[in-house]
Amino acid sequence: MSIVDPRTGEPLTADTSAPQEAQSQPAQAEAGEAPKVIIDVDASNIQQVLELSMQVPVLLDCWAPWCGPCKNLMPVLEKLAREYQGAFLLAKLNIDENQEIAAQLGVRSVPDVKLVSQGGLVDHFQGALPEKEIREWLGRYFPAPEDAPASPEDQAAEALAAGDAATARAIYQELSQQYPDHTPYQVELARTLVAEGRGEEARSVLDNLPPEERDAAPARGVRASIEFGEEAPSAEELAALGKRDDSEAQYLRALRRVADGDYEPGLEGLLALMKADRAYGDDAARKTLLRVFDALGADHPLTVSYRRKLFAMLY
Repeated sequence: MSIVDPRTGEPLTADTSAPQEAQSQPAQAEAGEAPKVIIDVDASNIQQVLELSMQVPVLLDCWAPWCGPCKNLMPVLEKLAREYQGAFLLAKLNIDENQEIAAQLGVRSVPDVKLVSQGGLVDHFQGALPEKEIREWLGRYFPAPEDAPASPEDQAAEALAAGDAATARAIYQELSQQYPDHTPYQVELARTLVAEGRGEEARSVLDNLPPEERDAAPARGVRASIEFGEEAPSAEELAALGKRDDSEAQYLRALRRVADGDYEPGLEGLLALMKADRAYGDDAARKTLLRVFDALGADHPLTVSYRRKLFAMLY
């Protein structure tokens, strides 16, 4: 990668003959202080940063003061730079104040994050990616730090698994505000609302998605979960079934299990009903199985397993 110094017009390139002291200067710290892993870049030190990339990879964050997504992304990058403890140097370039350098770097929109190593461009990404995706991107080039904290998405998943839907909802509310254009966060927010029994609020979140996302599989799955909760019999209605074991009673019990998130027994009940009485409710068992698959997602282990069982029964 070649950058032209706007002061002299001369190309800036990594100089492998530079003394070691000069190469490592940006990351130096006073005795007893932690090494600096975050610096600001401008015309006065861009060459030094390129030289430093011969020793340690540099993550160059090209940003602008007027860029909202940049303001969301920068704290995440700073947190990760500290977490990785010097595996890479985070260098922040204000493109408004360094237009010539930004032009030489080929920056067309911000945020634009470039990984520079050995004086050359290795990879880059544009836009304010969520933290989980940035971690995955960094994972291509750096081993994850020991004792790395869980990503917000993983924290939300753990909370949901533990039955703490309120904590998961709070996480996705914050992520949705931080990344308003990342619609998967809004879908997951709706999912947590369903888990809290707040189906109408969840439906409102889904209704406000862009049309192409509103009708996509993830949103359809959450809508199916809302509908299961509305269609399933109440505890009183379930108790009133008593010992009935006809097709309607089997269907209602399976639907209640699905609505409660007890998916495997619910799927088993639907599959058994389909085998015993395919005609019930105009093939209601099979249709509901497909809706459950939508709700769980195509990659969920139960979806994979029961889709196979359904296929075997049909063919």
